[in-house]
Amino acid sequence: MFYLFMRGLVKGLLFLVNGRARYENKEVLPQNENYILAAPHRTWWEPLYLAIAAGPKKFAFMAKEELFKNPILRFILVHANAFAVKRENPGPSTIKTPVKLLRETDLSLLMFPSGTRHSTELKGGMVVIGRMAKVRIVPCVYQGPLRLKDLFKRKRVTVRFGEPIDLSDIKKADEAGMQVVEQRLQSSFDQLDEEIDPNFHYEAK
Repeated sequence: MFYLFMRGLVKGLLFLVNGRARYENKEVLPQNENYILAAPHRTWWEPLYLAIAAGPKKFAFMAKEELFKNPILRFILVHANAFAVKRENPGPSTIKTPVKLLRETDLSLLMFPSGTRHSTELKGGMVVIGRMAKVRIVPCVYQGPLRLKDLFKRKRVTVRFGEPIDLSDIKKADEAGMQVVEQRLQSSFDQLDEEIDPNFHYEAK
C-alpha cells in the first residue's frame, strides 16, 4: 500500500512540475509475470518516470547501502521495495535478494545496466539475475529534460518500451554471454531512441 501511495503521490507531483508524460508501446509489457525493466541511466528522476510508466506493475530496485543509515530514509526505501547493495563491492545478496523477489513475489525489478553509476559486477549481475529467476528483460528508454531546471520548464518527457528479451539461449553468464546480452540491450536502446526522436542526444557525465 505504501508503494502504491508513493507512486500516486510522485505521479501527481511530476504532473504538476512537468505536465503529462507520454508512455509509448506499453502493450509489449509482459502480463501476469515478473521481468527486469532495464534502461540506460540518464537522470536521477528517470526511475520515477519508469516506475509510473510501467504501472500498475510494482517494482523493486537497488539502492546504495549508505542510504539505509538514515532511519527515516530507510523506512521510506524499505517500504518502497528497495534493498541495499554495496556498489563498490557487491556481495552474494546482490544476486540472491532480487532473484528471490522475482521468484516469490509480485515485484518486478528495475535496473540500469549501463552508465557510469554502475560497476561491471552489477552489469553482469543483471544477466545472472535474469537467468536464475528465469525472467525476461524489457528494454526501455527515457527521453526528456536532463537538467532539473528543464524539467520545471515542462519540456516533454517520453518513455518507450521495447520487445522483451529472452535469456533462455544464454547458456552461461560469462563474458561472452554478458556481451551478447549487452549487444541486444544496446541495440534495443538505440532503436527506441530512434523511434522517439532520432535527434535526441545524451552524453554520460
